[in-house]
Amino acid sequence: MNSKEYISSGILESYILGHASPEEAGILECVMKNNTEVREAFEEAQKTFEMLATAQAVTPPNDLKSKIWDRIQQQEKVELPVEKPIIPIQTNVQQSPVKTEIQETKSEKKGNWRNFAIAASLLFLISTGANLYWMNSQSELKEEMANMKNENQSKNLAMQNMQQKLDVVANPDMKKIVLAGVEKHPEAKATVLWDVNSKDVYLSVNNLPKAPEGMQYQLWAIEDGKPVSAGMYSEDKDMKIALANITKAQAFAITLEKKGGSEAPTMENMYVMGGV
Repeated sequence: MNSKEYISSGILESYILGHASPEEAGILECVMKNNTEVREAFEEAQKTFEMLATAQAVTPPNDLKSKIWDRIQQQEKVELPVEKPIIPIQTNVQQSPVKTEIQETKSEKKGNWRNFAIAASLLFLISTGANLYWMNSQSELKEEMANMKNENQSKNLAMQNMQQKLDVVANPDMKKIVLAGVEKHPEAKATVLWDVNSKDVYLSVNNLPKAPEGMQYQLWAIEDGKPVSAGMYSEDKDMKIALANITKAQAFAITLEKKGGSEAPTMENMYVMGGV
């Protein structure tokens, strides 16, 4: 595995988030000492996570401190036992002041430790909740970034396709032939672009029904009164790829044929036609 593959494996992110095993962490630390590219990639990933953490930071409510303290006070009231009244007993033995002081000190320490334990538990819960929120935010952010990347790729591809079509239309050597719908399909329409120099033929479908399964539109050129196949049409070829090279033609027409084309046009399946 080379440096780029190791970097893209996700080990850097796992290490930063604390998900890497001790063995993986040890290997990464060793690699970073001896590989500048991996070390720089780690530092860059660390900076990115720090920026994301700052951007997604959750500010605790202003009254959080008072709520925690009130909770501690309530817990103390619940846990402290009800002291029974002490009935004084006449005795000649006097209570040792040292023993009383030690008992009070132990009770005070016990109460302090209880307070610390409660506060620590609450802070742990708050910290855990904030970490979970941050991790969920990161997951949503990554998903959003992936969606944006896919959308950008789709838009770029659409722009490239549009540019290709514009280049064909803007070519001054292109002759434009409009194919109008026949009587059975008056709403149908297509346009043939014929390069007068190279004789390449491009087709733009303006309005044709989607071809049924197993069927395909075929372009025909009428030469000396006879139909000659000018290529099979598909959406990925629309005004981007030349369907055929036709040296001469008096007209063009489109029929619906079995996928792969036919040697002769099926006249009852003709959709559009236009003269040159």
